Amino acid sequence: GPGTVNPSLVGTRVATLLDAIDGDDPIVATLQMVSLDQVIESVHRSYPLVQAAYQQRALADGNQIAAWGEFDTKIKAASENGPLGCYETYRNSAGVTKPLYGGGEVFGGYRNGGGDFQPWYQERETNDGGEFKAGVRVPLIRDRDIDARRAALWRATYDQQIADPFIRANLVSFAREAGLAYWKWVAAGQKYQLGQRWLDIARARNENIEKRVEAGDLGRPELIDNQRAIAKREAKLAGALQYLQQSAVKLSLYLRDENGVPYTPSTDELPPFPALRDITPTQIDASIAQAQQARPELTALQLQLQQLQVDYAEACNMTRPGLDAQLVGSQDVGEPTSKKRDKSEFELEAGLFFDVPLQRRKGIGKMQAVNAKMAQVSAKRRMVQDKVTAEVQSVYAGLIQTRQEVLRAREAVRLATLMAEIEYRKFEVGNIDSDLLKVALREQYALEAAEEEITATFGHFAAFSDYAAALAVDRPTESLIPAAQDGGP
Repeated sequence: GPGTVNPSLVGTRVATLLDAIDGDDPIVATLQMVSLDQVIESVHRSYPLVQAAYQQRALADGNQIAAWGEFDTKIKAASENGPLGCYETYRNSAGVTKPLYGGGEVFGGYRNGGGDFQPWYQERETNDGGEFKAGVRVPLIRDRDIDARRAALWRATYDQQIADPFIRANLVSFAREAGLAYWKWVAAGQKYQLGQRWLDIARARNENIEKRVEAGDLGRPELIDNQRAIAKREAKLAGALQYLQQSAVKLSLYLRDENGVPYTPSTDELPPFPALRDITPTQIDASIAQAQQARPELTALQLQLQQLQVDYAEACNMTRPGLDAQLVGSQDVGEPTSKKRDKSEFELEAGLFFDVPLQRRKGIGKMQAVNAKMAQVSAKRRMVQDKVTAEVQSVYAGLIQTRQEVLRAREAVRLATLMAEIEYRKFEVGNIDSDLLKVALREQYALEAAEEEITATFGHFAAFSDYAAALAVDRPTESLIPAAQDGGP
């Protein structure tokens, strides 16, 4: 009755509040909840930008195929005729050229020349059956170990290899973004559930106050003030619901159904925060070494250095003298067109071709430019290595510090809740030192402490997402770091 404490109501208030803070809602626990693993799997399966990133591999494959095109076999044919004039001539030819991967080329063909040729063009004439010719040309100095065709192919091959760390870097980034969106949604849900519990407490108290006002134990202003508190909490709950819905929509960009359509999770699918993660400074050296090995940026930069070595080798090749050897054999067939039969014998021709750039400025200039580029990439790689180390150290500090913040915030919640409960007991028994305003203030302090605890918990798991990204984990799960013994929900 009026002036007495209702133990059942008090116990319900405390248990309900702490359940909201800890995320152990028995109703929610029985429903299918959205997990971090589901979100990350959805990103890998259906996120459009992941599919766009995978096109980088197809792009590199296409460029490499195009580079191989420089080694394609080429067919050439021509028909050159002079049917009018003093000299009537007819010439037809067809040939095949095949560039060699090791440098140079092989070639062969057939030609037929007939008619009345000018005296100075007698070599264009063939026997009636035409002439068959085949030969090979190989470089002896310049273009022997590398040439423009092979250099382009090797660069394209490195681009293929660089595509993999490019894709992985995108996956790591998208997984981090999805993780942050997921934890933000969980935190928004926790704050919404917390606001709902505080509103339920105020509503339940309103029924008791109405009875006491009717019995004359309390004045009507106390009832009005509690109704004001209810209205304020309803407004705050509406804002929390809006933020929760917005967080769910943002999460739907990463959480998609089997058809790739964004899926907006409902409040019934909200999970509680898992246990805090257990990480100590003693693990940092191993994590730094792991990150240095796993980070795709470092892999890509190392491949770029190797690609630049191809450019440097090509530049060195430009400074060398050109010396090519050529061997050509030809044979006319059919009836001789000359009484001397000078075209009927098998002919073998060997030759050497030499050229050298005297100033060699093209090659020297390119060598200088490539050296500068290699120095740039090396410096950038050292900087990225230092940045990776700093990132790992930073996320370690964040995980450790945010865990301590959560534990301290939970203690603050416990104390603030206890003080709110004491004040409520005093108000229930009619203590002259207590009134509804003091009860509301104590409850407001407890509510703010609980919200700060949720915010701190979000910060802890946001640091967890940063940790996974720092170690280049593109499929982070909660088991990436074990749960802390003292960090349970």
